[in-house]
Amino acid sequence: MAKSNNQTSLYLTLTGSILGFLLLFFTYWFWPDPLPIHYPQFQIPNPIHFTDGITSCPTTTTTTTTDRSHDPENQTFYDDPTISFSIEKSITNWDEKRQEWLNLHPSFKPGVSERILVLTGSQPKPCKNPIGDHLQLRLFKNKVDYCRIHGYEIFYSNTFLQKKMRSFWAKLPVVKAAMMAHPETEWIWWVDSDAVFTDMEFKAPLDRYLDYNLVVHGWPDMVFGQKSWVGANAGVFLIRNCQWSMDFMEVWASMGPQSPDFDKWGKIQKSTLPDKLFPASDDQSGLIYLILKEREKWGEKIFIESDYELSGYWLGIVKRLANVSDMYEDMERWVRRLRRRYAETNLEHYAVLREKYLAGAGVGSDSWRRPFITHFTGCQQCSGDHNPSYGGDSCWVGMEMALNFADNQVLRSYGFVHPDVLNGSLVWPLSFDYPV
Repeated sequence: MAKSNNQTSLYLTLTGSILGFLLLFFTYWFWPDPLPIHYPQFQIPNPIHFTDGITSCPTTTTTTTTDRSHDPENQTFYDDPTISFSIEKSITNWDEKRQEWLNLHPSFKPGVSERILVLTGSQPKPCKNPIGDHLQLRLFKNKVDYCRIHGYEIFYSNTFLQKKMRSFWAKLPVVKAAMMAHPETEWIWWVDSDAVFTDMEFKAPLDRYLDYNLVVHGWPDMVFGQKSWVGANAGVFLIRNCQWSMDFMEVWASMGPQSPDFDKWGKIQKSTLPDKLFPASDDQSGLIYLILKEREKWGEKIFIESDYELSGYWLGIVKRLANVSDMYEDMERWVRRLRRRYAETNLEHYAVLREKYLAGAGVGSDSWRRPFITHFTGCQQCSGDHNPSYGGDSCWVGMEMALNFADNQVLRSYGFVHPDVLNGSLVWPLSFDYPV
């Protein structure tokens, strides 16, 4: 009889354990994700307002097919021998010419207002820095990854389209030529080769710029108050494909080294911008000069973006990347839906889900949000002649960290991760339900 009681007790114990396990299992997997209010670390009272590019993303994608094989015989601006792609030649009535082309190619009209072409580039010759070409390749890969994830086209230029416009001036001839080569594209997005996309989910909030034609990263008080030549950064900018932009770039480029007034513009810029360190005319000083001195003509269409890192300064960013990674992992431990495996093509959907937990994450040095673009200004990865104030190999270490930080967001969809952001060659397979 005692034996029977023991068996009954054992049976009840095992049954209770199994039922308890099943209850825990179903509660864990099927209970709705908790709202941030249950987790004070992610409950920040003042949400940021620059995420229109993310929060407006539809959770279901509508596919529109463009007919790339269709090109009717009708005459367009491409058939006009007087029109030149050169930055030195003016183009007029561009808005009408572009619209005419779109009318002849109607499959490109849907979604045209949000269509982006990313431009970047480097010099045509091999790098002097022993690791320069390797860094250039990785920096380009980073941009290709970002564009693939969001469906953007990308063009890489390694030639000087105007032989005298080199270095930082080389971008303007490329931008104009790209506008004419891609009339189906509304926005041209120039990104310097030494800039890294460090948030692969975030998208530029185009709705914020409906009334503007040029978007640059900067600080209005530094531009208008201090008249500083570093008040805005010309290494990353969005520019609309329109006549206004053609006219603006023509004036901007007239300060370049191909101009007979190049030396004069250097003196004018230096006298206008008190903290400009060198006498030669440069594109960034030229941009700020036009914003300051021709504000009525151009200023109303230029947006100086300071609410997120459209071109974040690398030295302050790389120091906080490890902390940012930890915060995102903490978020995913708490919110099961965010750590679910998914196809890379669905990344934007999960970016939308993540946004409610990121609201109020702050901006700048106090933020635990991933910085959007980390710009390694002054590092000169190809020549190796970095700013002497950057001690030792700090530039290359910083680039390695930023590139691997970004690459981990890409590799996640492929089931792998760099366990050490200072070692890009080392990858580990991710365990199921990582990071729990």
